[in-house]
Amino acid sequence: MNRGVRAMDQPFADKREVTPSAVAAANSARLLDLHEIWAETHGDPRVCIAVLDGPVDESHPCFRGSSLTQFQTLVPGAADGGPASKHGTHVASLIFGQPDTLITGVAPACSGIILPVFADGPQDSLVVCSQLDLARAIFQAVEHGAHVINISGGQLTPSGEPEPLLAKAVQACADNNVLIVAAAGNDGCECLHVPAAVDSVLTVGAMDERGEPLEISNWGQAYQTQGILAPGKNILGAVPSGKVAVKSGTSFSTPLVSGLAALLLSIQLKRGRKPNPYAVRAALLKSAVPCHSNGTVDCRRFLAGQVNAHGALCLILEGVKEMTDETLIEPNEIPNATKAQSAAVQTNVPDASSPLRVNLAVARAPDQPAVQASEATALDVSVGKAPVVPTNTQISSALTTLRSSPLAPKRITPSDCGCGGGTNCTCGAGKSATLVYALGKLNYDFGTEARRDTFTQAMPDNANPYDPAQMVDYLTANTFEAEALIWTLNLDATPIYAIMPAGPFASVSYERLREAFEGQLRRGVEIVSVPGVIAGAVTLLSGQVVPIIVPAVRGMFSWSTPALITSILGKRPQAKKDQELYDRRVGGLNNYLSRVYYDLRNLGITAGDRALNYSATNAFQLEQVMDSAARGDWELDTVNVKTSPVCRPDSDCYDVEISFFHPPNENVADRVYRFTVDVSDVMPVTIGDVRAWSKRH
Repeated sequence: MNRGVRAMDQPFADKREVTPSAVAAANSARLLDLHEIWAETHGDPRVCIAVLDGPVDESHPCFRGSSLTQFQTLVPGAADGGPASKHGTHVASLIFGQPDTLITGVAPACSGIILPVFADGPQDSLVVCSQLDLARAIFQAVEHGAHVINISGGQLTPSGEPEPLLAKAVQACADNNVLIVAAAGNDGCECLHVPAAVDSVLTVGAMDERGEPLEISNWGQAYQTQGILAPGKNILGAVPSGKVAVKSGTSFSTPLVSGLAALLLSIQLKRGRKPNPYAVRAALLKSAVPCHSNGTVDCRRFLAGQVNAHGALCLILEGVKEMTDETLIEPNEIPNATKAQSAAVQTNVPDASSPLRVNLAVARAPDQPAVQASEATALDVSVGKAPVVPTNTQISSALTTLRSSPLAPKRITPSDCGCGGGTNCTCGAGKSATLVYALGKLNYDFGTEARRDTFTQAMPDNANPYDPAQMVDYLTANTFEAEALIWTLNLDATPIYAIMPAGPFASVSYERLREAFEGQLRRGVEIVSVPGVIAGAVTLLSGQVVPIIVPAVRGMFSWSTPALITSILGKRPQAKKDQELYDRRVGGLNNYLSRVYYDLRNLGITAGDRALNYSATNAFQLEQVMDSAARGDWELDTVNVKTSPVCRPDSDCYDVEISFFHPPNENVADRVYRFTVDVSDVMPVTIGDVRAWSKRH
């Protein structure tokens, strides 16, 4: 069974749903002692938490007055009451539930963005997501300004190592000081989940009301230095249709810590400091209460210790130094206790005269036994709802974006659009399109067996539509048939996008795709660049769902590295004295291009990745850099992309910095070259001159 990234519990068996009257009749138990922090702040709207989970029922009364924005992903965003919706709504309520409602979240005044990665499937099943799709959502969260990313899910792996693109997404968070808080998993073993095991992540395990680790909460070597325990047993939260429920598992420990991290960031802002998520991570780990066992408990199960809100606050107020940190994902929740063990629970609504405490109740009957590890069963993976090909409206919107050059400027506008606001106001529905500048190799897909069979019948006798050479010959003779295929852009044979040209120049784009694909087979083409706009998603014949790019034809190129280098440097000179310098310049360019194509490969969604990918296609900009480096016997060391501190109005600029070292004498200062790329338009452009300086390594 495919056990990729999923929610951290079992198959989302319906946990005990509790009526408001039952909630109002019982006592609440302590989860986190937040009275000191809540006396300072319930959160700052400038602090943003991204929830990567199931769809969230934003109509639930606990979210009334919250600042939540749900963005489009490959998962349908409607919360229709299935297991993914229940999980996502429950997790989100633990952070964003509003005061004076049944569920008050930890950081109700912070802003939230919802990026669904789990979907409701048929017959109350859960559709999990791949590491690739989780990476997409993480990149989206970074692009939309998240400070904290909550992932109440993970994939059990022997090594704890993520797939390359997920590793790059996590690294992008580290590079941009965005904190990922992820569940440790509920296998009840010394084992690791990704992304929780990645060393820059803050891992969260689950404990009961006595502070003891839950039997199902994972532990492992990586978690000992980057993980903390938080309440995770019988956690009251919201579920769709205005209900509340009690659930257990590391899924529900995780949002409590995410909310606490957001509160500490809000304290930093209140003190006039820049929010520093990794300093908050350091404070939470450093302040954790360690295990003091008398030998009856395995202290490894405590990870780095129990969450300590008071201690973390003290460290933040003192200005704690940042600590050095250097395929499917599943939600993290565990089966509930039996119905006979259920108990009524309630929330405790704070008022002005009482100390503020987290009013997320823990319900437990006095005789209720601990949840056993054997209760955590594997999650069945079912086929979910097939995403739909983009609508005419989506394509029209994408084409409008492609035609606008530059994009609509970022200007100050009135906050009131004239409809009076509220849930029925749709004047803000026109969100800007998601730009992409992706590199990869082309392939094709049929989408359905019926479409494949039409090619089988139309092609010459005994032709195999899966044979690329035969398909190229057929398309050369029947160019119109290129539009009947789903063209895909692949990394390492994995489709990451579907390419669907639209508009008056669609036929030109299809011809470019056909020519580039033929070039891959017969002319040594290595890489294809596809800039454009994301417009919906499509399901391939394999069942994989990929986003659709409506491409900008003027940026679609295909090339082999030798041909590109020759076009930049010209042919190798005949004079022997010039050949050595030429060869060094070739080596420098080849090294840089290979680094971008194969080492720094990415999805091309974030602004920084688009700048990097464009730098590889605009290699003419690099020619003077490589020429200077070759003349001085420099070798390529690192390639970094950073937000440019200086940019044109209404633009989005990134600096590509290329660092070289000197092999003959490595004590010599590194040589650094920088050029700036403006990625505000669908077609990036370099601005200004290349700058160079020396820097001690």
